[in-house]
Amino acid sequence: MPRAIRFHENGGPEVLRLEDVPPEPLGPRQVRIRQGAIGVNYIDTYDRSGLYPVALPSGLGREAAGLVLEAGRSVIALRAGDRVAYAGSAPGAYAEERVMDAARVVKVPDAVSDREAAALMLKGLTAWFLLRRCHRVRRGEPLLLHAAAGGVGLIALQWALALGARVIAVVGSDEKAKLVAAHGAAEVIVSAREDIAARVRALTKKRGVPVVYDGVGKDTFTASLDSLAPRGLMVSYGNASGAVPPFSPLELTRRGSLFLTRPTLFHYIAKSSELARGARELFEVVGSGKVKVRIGKSYPLAEAAQAHRDLESRNTTGSLVLTP
Repeated sequence: MPRAIRFHENGGPEVLRLEDVPPEPLGPRQVRIRQGAIGVNYIDTYDRSGLYPVALPSGLGREAAGLVLEAGRSVIALRAGDRVAYAGSAPGAYAEERVMDAARVVKVPDAVSDREAAALMLKGLTAWFLLRRCHRVRRGEPLLLHAAAGGVGLIALQWALALGARVIAVVGSDEKAKLVAAHGAAEVIVSAREDIAARVRALTKKRGVPVVYDGVGKDTFTASLDSLAPRGLMVSYGNASGAVPPFSPLELTRRGSLFLTRPTLFHYIAKSSELARGARELFEVVGSGKVKVRIGKSYPLAEAAQAHRDLESRNTTGSLVLTP
């Protein structure tokens, strides 16, 4: 019987349990995947804690890569033995096996390992929609990127640089500053000891930046707004430090008629064609060598709780993966 991480109540990492689960029935348009690697993401901690409500008991995890064990009778594009990956909107990836709709699964190129694919799907597609869909980054354009040493951050940093953008990278420590510098960041702000907005103004001759990508949330929200040029776009895509508290829209007016969006990846890959496009562009930029995947740490599936502790400590770099 396959095993999976489950939780029966919301709470800290201690609520996660490794349990035997009955095999899921396979529908005619679905595939059964033996998972080789599973991505760990902040959204998993939101599901576990109850910030994003899920029906309990629940599985956990949104992305993984592995091998197709069997395909439903109506599946044409995939067959047993194919290497595949997915980023799903419903939790359940922390498992040895999983059944997925074939239309929500993409083939993995030979040059990309299971661990890389599992680390890439949710985080890499997030970087894709941030840079190519939510706001289309242009050559020479300055931008502010928070948590640049994290899983999404390192991918977005490299991709934005490959597009010719001028990236001002924000990190939490000198160690992380060295890491992002090694990945090409020329302008780095260490938030633990620098005023983010003041430094951005100094670097941009007081103009500010046209776009901010902020996955940190509560702790950096005001500094992000204060870093924007008039009519700039604030992209608040995560809550690593906690959810942003309510605020008056007049704050946007006061700072120069700013725009604010709180997007989620799954609205940008709702159609299979959008998912296919994003995955194609993602694998192409990785295959070109312009974006390299950094696996910060791997954990056995049974140690998912420790992976969550490490992630929530904000002391990790790169991507975290679980291996069944």
